[in-house]
Amino acid sequence: MTTRRGKTLDLSTLPASGFRSHGLWWWAGSAFMLMETAGFALGCAAYVYLMNANVQWPLGNRAPDLFWGTAQTVLLLATLPPTWIMMRAARRLDRAKAKFWAVVLAVLNALALVIRALELPHLNTRWDLDAYGSITWTLILLHTVHLITDFVDTGFLTVFLFTHPVSSERLSDLDDDGIYWAFVVATWIPIYLLVYWAPRWMA
Repeated sequence: MTTRRGKTLDLSTLPASGFRSHGLWWWAGSAFMLMETAGFALGCAAYVYLMNANVQWPLGNRAPDLFWGTAQTVLLLATLPPTWIMMRAARRLDRAKAKFWAVVLAVLNALALVIRALELPHLNTRWDLDAYGSITWTLILLHTVHLITDFVDTGFLTVFLFTHPVSSERLSDLDDDGIYWAFVVATWIPIYLLVYWAPRWMA
């Protein structure tokens, strides 16, 4: 690199990519999660508004069965320690460890989708039945879209790690994916409390 004054700087020792705030995709992901947080907040606010506007909640329906929703919550929380281990391995450029935990998380992500499929029939309402059914399904499906998004992202990265040379840029992507998964887990907690426990508290 040559400056205006004619001096040459040797940039060959700089890393090809950076982690967290040193990477462009971290900023893009952060902006995306900020926008999605607003979407989740609006959905939860709509649920609370409808709940407070009605004397009875649910509207003539049974509250969702607790088992599958609680199983989902336990699973998602259980994924946080391996996510942290994977992210730490990625930042330390420990390729073998990062690849192993990426596989573990890909399997856990798939299991979360299986549980979500079992969870849906136990919401005990249809999406088009009434306002309660509509907002309940909206919150669940909104979170399901994020589960699917991360499943595709994690799956793609995991396959890529085993089929291509593992550069620091790919490890940075893996670290960013771990941050996004933590976001998906965090957004589930208020939805779980509203969908599964708020109707019981109202009763």
